[in-house]
Amino acid sequence: MYSEKELVVLAKRENNQKRKYLVVNRLQGKHIAVSPKVALAMFDKLAEILLQAYGKEKLLLIGFAETATAIGAAVAGKIDAYYIQTTREELEGAEYFYFSEVHSHATEQKLVRTDIEQVLQKVKRIVFIEDEITTGNTILNIIRLLRKAYGENLAFSAASILNGMGEEHLEGYKEQGILLHYLTKIDHGNYEKALEGYQEDGICHLCDGEALEEHIEEYQVDGYQDARRLVQGKKYQMACQKLCEKTLACLPFWKGKKVLVLGTEEFMYPALCVAERLEEMGNQVSYHATTRSPISVSMGNGYPFSYRYELISLYNHTRKTFLYNIGSYEEVLVVTDAQDGKEGLCTLIHALRLSGNKNIRLIRWC
Repeated sequence: MYSEKELVVLAKRENNQKRKYLVVNRLQGKHIAVSPKVALAMFDKLAEILLQAYGKEKLLLIGFAETATAIGAAVAGKIDAYYIQTTREELEGAEYFYFSEVHSHATEQKLVRTDIEQVLQKVKRIVFIEDEITTGNTILNIIRLLRKAYGENLAFSAASILNGMGEEHLEGYKEQGILLHYLTKIDHGNYEKALEGYQEDGICHLCDGEALEEHIEEYQVDGYQDARRLVQGKKYQMACQKLCEKTLACLPFWKGKKVLVLGTEEFMYPALCVAERLEEMGNQVSYHATTRSPISVSMGNGYPFSYRYELISLYNHTRKTFLYNIGSYEEVLVVTDAQDGKEGLCTLIHALRLSGNKNIRLIRWC
């Protein structure tokens, strides 16, 4: 299907003693820019595995924030499953399950409890969607919460692009009857050692949110659906396609352009759909997203990130976010569901300008 070499590149986590390295997927479109059709083709392969395993069985898919939100939404759309993502954001009127992702830079996660309860009588199986599963402990934490709240009748599975679980953890899942699906098996055994020779000598830009007060073209597009709350896979996919149509109506006609489309933090799949549509029109499109992951940068040969841009989040002005190796494009389109975030937007524009980008537009889905 995909080899480990095709997908995996390693980077150093900054100030994280729980796990010093980060497994970065070259084709996923989170930390590394990628052609949208390449990322979506990979997500489709995972969807095909679930279709083969469960046929027309009605499923609830849960995608993990922030890295796996696009994977989960894409798979849910393909197989028309119920879908909800975990979140680190505050949602008005929501009641949550709280859990921890221990190895992460931002450990606390939430899942909207009231939304899950809407579909428990309609589904027999919950499938957790991840970019990579290392131990599976985070998923087990949620399963314990769900079993405690709703009993033992629910079935559980986990699907991921990469699976790095060792024999002990694989056996633990087998004993609990949790089925595993993945595209590529990987081995973490030498990952930390493989990074030992890299110096942290890359260039870090601290982007200013006050020094840059300039106008960029901004458009508000209606029809918003939030996958942090329960959605139906096909309906959510259709809403994202309508976002694409309305976005294109706002823009000049582009063909043959070198274009960057950026998502923001947990908000990845709708931006990826816009990127795909621009690519279908004959543009050379790259897609990735801002991230909360603080990754060390290095000029070493073969290391994935040489340039880091530290930003203020568009969702919370007290939070840092990052972009890596932005590059220069003829056109840049930022697609977000952040409804304010002026200071954060200024830092993002600053980062894009530092990378040589002049033509920047913003789409807010609202």
